[in-house]
Amino acid sequence: MQKTICLIGALDSKGQEYAFVREYILRRGHRVLTVNTGVLGSTALFPVDIESDWVAELGGSNLEQLRKKKDLGEAMRVMCAGAAVVIKSLYDEGKFDGIIGMGGTGGTAVVTSAMRVLPVGVPKVCLSTVASGDVSAYVGTKDITMIPSIVDVAGINRISRIIFSRAAGAICGMVEIDIPKVKEENPVIAASMFGNTTPCVNACVKELSQKGYEVLVFHATGTGGRVMESLVNDGLVDAVLDITTTELADTICGGVFDAGPERLDAPGRKGIPHLIVPGCVDMASFGAPDAVPTKYREAKRTFYEWNPSVTLMRTNMEENEKMGKMFAEKANAAKAPVAFLIPLRGVSMLDADGQPFWDPEADRAMFDAVKSNIQKHIPVVEMNNNINDPEFAARAVEMMLDLIRQAKPGPTR
Repeated sequence: MQKTICLIGALDSKGQEYAFVREYILRRGHRVLTVNTGVLGSTALFPVDIESDWVAELGGSNLEQLRKKKDLGEAMRVMCAGAAVVIKSLYDEGKFDGIIGMGGTGGTAVVTSAMRVLPVGVPKVCLSTVASGDVSAYVGTKDITMIPSIVDVAGINRISRIIFSRAAGAICGMVEIDIPKVKEENPVIAASMFGNTTPCVNACVKELSQKGYEVLVFHATGTGGRVMESLVNDGLVDAVLDITTTELADTICGGVFDAGPERLDAPGRKGIPHLIVPGCVDMASFGAPDAVPTKYREAKRTFYEWNPSVTLMRTNMEENEKMGKMFAEKANAAKAPVAFLIPLRGVSMLDADGQPFWDPEADRAMFDAVKSNIQKHIPVVEMNNNINDPEFAARAVEMMLDLIRQAKPGPTR
């Protein structure tokens, strides 16, 4: 079936490269919708559907001003903003089925800023000179496929010809694949998990699945938490079972799995049920042992080498108290049923009697801070269990279902 693929990027300075990809897509039998984000002018190599003057205007400026100023940074900011508006509008109007773009650092920034406004599931391919490095800033929380360009996006040669062809083939293949349809979609519950809470989350998933819910599990590695909250904001989730909230420990301690201070905000803002468990708040995550900040090593904190690339640090009473206050503030702002479930015998595998992170006093500082700052109508249930005990998982499922019933009777949206 013929589909439409949006070709976005600097069609002025990269006209030859885009013409090559465009021709490949057309030969495959698909239509092409072109959006120019370059500030130098258009290309005469092929027709352009949306010119860069319109993109610049939607970005809050105009091409004449950008050319006069010769400020590349400002031009990138304007075109990033405008491209996002244009692409969102075109997609909402049903004008394309997938999107592809390419470039260096600047071109990648513009192309991916447009891709990030699209829903998860829309095919997105970016051929980039920076694709082999840390692309988290470009990808964000969306499913953008980044393909390393190997050589610069500058002309057609024996290397770029191969890479460009494969990238064009990738986007064509993506739009051609039919997504399997299910007869009935079950309500969706998002759950957060870490290695140290796996038994609890697995037990919850099994029980909720048997009760007719589809459970999406997100690894609490910073990106996982951001993606989960992004899907909540997009209206794709009906409730959140937040068993593993460790990412806020990294926010406070400067760990590598920091999901940002807005973690835990989306469910309350979106108005969906939210069960909050202080899972793995006993640990902040860093890289290899020598990557742990000097201030923590000099303070002789308790560390645990989870694997050669991840070193865990036991949080202390002060850090846990800060977390407890943050948790309470976020729950207090919620516009839907929210509750806390607290495991008094440890918040992770490592935080159990006889284990390296066992520290009931540090845990209690967090629990007390929650209870001292939470509004009276929000339930805080304490259980004399470790988070991974079967009884704790059973209670978590029970409370999650109760919050869903409070929000909307029946297990449907």
